[in-house]
Amino acid sequence: MSNDTILMVVLGAAAGGFINGLAGFGTALFALGFFLTVMTPPQAVAVVVVLSVASGLQGLWIVRHAIFDNPRRMARFLGPGIIGIPLGIAALYIIDAATLKLVIAAFLLIYGGFFSLRRALPKFERPTPFIDMTVGFAGGILGGAASLSGALPTMWCSMRPWPKAETRAVLQPFNVAILGLTAVMLWWQGTYSREVLINLAIALPATMISAQIGISVFRRLSDDLFRRLLISMCLLSGIILMIRALT
Repeated sequence: MSNDTILMVVLGAAAGGFINGLAGFGTALFALGFFLTVMTPPQAVAVVVVLSVASGLQGLWIVRHAIFDNPRRMARFLGPGIIGIPLGIAALYIIDAATLKLVIAAFLLIYGGFFSLRRALPKFERPTPFIDMTVGFAGGILGGAASLSGALPTMWCSMRPWPKAETRAVLQPFNVAILGLTAVMLWWQGTYSREVLINLAIALPATMISAQIGISVFRRLSDDLFRRLLISMCLLSGIILMIRALT
């Protein structure tokens, strides 16, 4: 393995780990650009999902109290999301994944761009269990079909005036569970070859350290600033996704 390959793996792992520690999602969006220069797409995805789970588990620990304080809210997203995963995988044979990514990128750009320019953020304060379950279910389908499980839950949660710990107590378990199941499926399919495991061994330390730095920044954010961060992340994610889908 060349030094250039090691550098790309470490840089991708560090970028993905930091953003996951900061926002609770986004590892794939920020790491794949580096990984795909030195790995095949299946190898890159196999590494990313493990890094997402590993850095996500650190994030789970800092919001564990918020998770236990309101487990029903998290379950409303996660339960339907798990059900949606196999439907998303089945949809791969019907729907063009590239087209789906373009559609989701457009939604992220419109949503992130619109609310980034507004001074007042949207506030849906009343309980919306049916919408929560629908968003979770759709997130599971998108996770299985295009590895975009966090897109819709992030958009929806950023419109709720929840404290940052409560918002993360939904997003982090959702992404860890969905991507953890994805990693198991990839392992079952034999994706974790010797080369993938070597890349994973190089990437894991960088991700774990960078995630801690991201978590440290997260602790210093106010609730309102964290909501704005999520909206900005939607905009940036849409730009990155659109570029990748078109190129």
